[in-house]
Amino acid sequence: MKLSEKRWRILGTVAAVAVTTTAGGVAWAATNADPTPSPSASPSTPSTPNQQQPGGPGKGGFGHRGEFGVGGALHGEFVVPKDGGGYQTIATQQGDVTAVSTDSITVKSADGYSRTYTVAAETLVNSARDGIASIKTGSKVSVSAVVANNTATATTIDDGTARDAAGQKWGFKHGPR
Repeated sequence: MKLSEKRWRILGTVAAVAVTTTAGGVAWAATNADPTPSPSASPSTPSTPNQQQPGGPGKGGFGHRGEFGVGGALHGEFVVPKDGGGYQTIATQQGDVTAVSTDSITVKSADGYSRTYTVAAETLVNSARDGIASIKTGSKVSVSAVVANNTATATTIDDGTARDAAGQKWGFKHGPR
């Protein structure tokens, strides 16, 4: 099996696991909800029907604009079946680049969580012509990685900052898809 086919298979599995987990959690919450309201420690502000939440439409989903992470997840790990048997741990994160080199990238999420990922020759970098060399400190990225022996090796890095800049150059509202 080609490496790119394997990555697509992994990403498909990741998406399926995330969707299934979310659906199961929603179903469990719906069947186990306590109909008795609990007292609130602080008063809540009234909500206007159809009022948009902060972040506007498209908040959540996959990526810093909906490309990666269920429900707008900032970071996490989960276990998936591995081709040929066994299991592997997948890590995901979205946030700002705090350090980058040809061998590694460090990402800090909005909640302060920071992690360094190894960048291999096989890491797929969605950036500009120069791949990892195009990613700059401060760029907003989404990372997917395989974790083994306490080392997270990036399988994909999606540079939303570079994608958006390229899209605006070509007249796309939110970057090419």
